Amino acid sequence: MKTKTAPYNPFDYLETQEEIDDYLTDAFIDDDPRVFLTALGYLAKKKGISNIAKQTGLNRESLYKSFSGNGNPRFSTVIKVSKALGIKLNAKMM
Repeated sequence: MKTKTAPYNPFDYLETQEEIDDYLTDAFIDDDPRVFLTALGYLAKKKGISNIAKQTGLNRESLYKSFSGNGNPRFSTVIKVSKALGIKLNAKMM
């Protein structure tokens, strides 16, 4: 008998806004930018890629590719998707 599995999405297991914020912050400060892009992709999937595509005017298929962890989206795409997801990116001198 084969075991049926579903794609893993960490946002299915984060219960509070604080947990979501911490996850995104940790992904953002990681040395590998793909970590944050993948996290955005997971959140976009949780919220609905089609909905994000409509809000941003971007192509649904290109969003999947851009935020798969292997894509290389433009910074403008990252900003549009972040805004559509309600994420506020802040820059601060260290």
